[in-house]
Amino acid sequence: MATSVPPNSRRALRHPRAVPRRIGQAPVRDPVHPTRSRMLLVGGILLAAILGLVANLVRLQIVHAAELKEKAQAQQQVYLRPFVPRRPIVDRDGNVIAVDQPVATLYVHPKLFKEPPEAIAEKLSPIVALSPAELLKRFSAAQSGIELIENLPEDSAARVTALGIDGLELVPHQMRLYPQQELFADVLGYVNVDRQGQAGVEYSQQKILERHVQALRVSRMGDGTYIPTQVPGGFLHNDDLQLQLTIDGRLQRAARAALKQQISRYSAKRGGVIVMDVRDGALLVMASEPTYDPNRYYDFNIDRFRNWLLSDLYEPGSTFKPINVAIALEAGVIEPNTQIYDEGQIFVDSWPISNFDYSSRGARGTLSIAEILEVSSNVGMVHIVERLKPEAYYGWLERIGLGQPLGTDLPFEVSGQLKSREQFLGSPVEAATTAFGQGFSLTPLQLVQLEAAIANGGKLVTPHVVRGLRSTDGKMHWQPDYTPRPIFSPENAQAVLGMMENVVKNGTGEAAQIPGYRIAGKTGTAQKAHPNGGYYENAKITSFVGIVPVEAPRYVVLAVIDEPQGGDAFGSTVAAPIVKSVMEVLLASEGIPAQKPTAP
Repeated sequence: MATSVPPNSRRALRHPRAVPRRIGQAPVRDPVHPTRSRMLLVGGILLAAILGLVANLVRLQIVHAAELKEKAQAQQQVYLRPFVPRRPIVDRDGNVIAVDQPVATLYVHPKLFKEPPEAIAEKLSPIVALSPAELLKRFSAAQSGIELIENLPEDSAARVTALGIDGLELVPHQMRLYPQQELFADVLGYVNVDRQGQAGVEYSQQKILERHVQALRVSRMGDGTYIPTQVPGGFLHNDDLQLQLTIDGRLQRAARAALKQQISRYSAKRGGVIVMDVRDGALLVMASEPTYDPNRYYDFNIDRFRNWLLSDLYEPGSTFKPINVAIALEAGVIEPNTQIYDEGQIFVDSWPISNFDYSSRGARGTLSIAEILEVSSNVGMVHIVERLKPEAYYGWLERIGLGQPLGTDLPFEVSGQLKSREQFLGSPVEAATTAFGQGFSLTPLQLVQLEAAIANGGKLVTPHVVRGLRSTDGKMHWQPDYTPRPIFSPENAQAVLGMMENVVKNGTGEAAQIPGYRIAGKTGTAQKAHPNGGYYENAKITSFVGIVPVEAPRYVVLAVIDEPQGGDAFGSTVAAPIVKSVMEVLLASEGIPAQKPTAP
């Protein structure tokens, strides 16, 4: 049966969320729909954010992982290379001749002074060797950052620190020190402000002198502090190896003293001395004057930095005559007892060639090969070389190394100059002038090498100054190896050596005689070649080369004086006395005894 619902009850049957409204009021929207929309919107945003984060993580962790890791390491880690002093250099006897020294640059910041400037100047004056007035003048130059002293010694820097004065700043660094100033400058060279060698062994042995220290990677904290546990052991360990040279300090000093005396006496442009051990090419002396102080290289003209004994060419003149005699003996065109007629003056291809004393002596007549060297006969030497075919003679000049580098361990070596084969063979005068040491050029060092071949039995050795790397206890860790090259037979070399002994006994080299010792030698006085061709009218180069002792040759000594002045300036008067002085010190220092005089 149907149930009737009262009118009042129908209102209760409406939707429970229905909200009654008044007549004339706008319909009220259902509150469920806006809440659900907001939830969907927020959920969508959160989902997008999560997807974005995931995508970014993929980009950071996978796509750009390697790149970001590298950047992080760059921020968190640093490569450090500890400062390691340059290796010391010692001479033949182990004396230190170049070493790194800790110094400091002293800066002044007057605005930070807490004491009167006058009081600070009084305290600093005895330490920095500047007067108080000069210090006050410098203090007034600026308010801060005034460089007062660049290379303040370590003990002086400690005294400045002990003053405890505000406004003084010490910046430590290393300075290359050369204790003997200019004594070894030609061999050592110098190091510039960037600690790079610029000349001498400081340049040629740069890699050996710089200790090889690998850069180390260490971590650091956010404030930049290094984490100690990340620094490996031995980080600041230094080896004690030293670069030892063959140079003898006592001989070097004697050579410089003799050079200065003769250069001053003859008002010469410059001079040089070389002493070499003929057995292996070790150089005991390489000195030139004028020179420079490598501690203050910036005070000198750059021309002083060039070691002209191996970088400048010259025509050797008569000192080359023994080499030509050895070539002729090797070629078999002469014998030691061969006789040559000396006319005093001859003409070769219309060019006059005469002896230096032709105007006063005239023709000398028949001479032995030894006598040709004794009197330094140009004409006699031309006749000797004439016996050689020009092609064969040129081949010999190439064989002994003219025009080729020596391979020495000193830098900036220049190869000699020999005319082209076509030019040399084109005119007989070329061979004729070469016979007495002109028309070609070499360095003084190459002449020493060639003369040593006469002394050591015919072998070309390589001139060098580096003995090797040694520890402070004297143990050698590395030594260079040079192989000699034979060019003359021992018999022919010995024959020429005997002729050179006669030059000192009876000829132009008498000024080099030392009582009790057998000395061989040869003088040279050559016209100085002009850079544009020909020769200077009044300029010459004098030289003398000596070998000692003849009975067991050990050393060759060369002195070269450039442009000595005066009518008596010859190899015998200018250069030979220098060689004698150096040999006297050499014989004493090496303990080579004098021979007892033989009974008549």
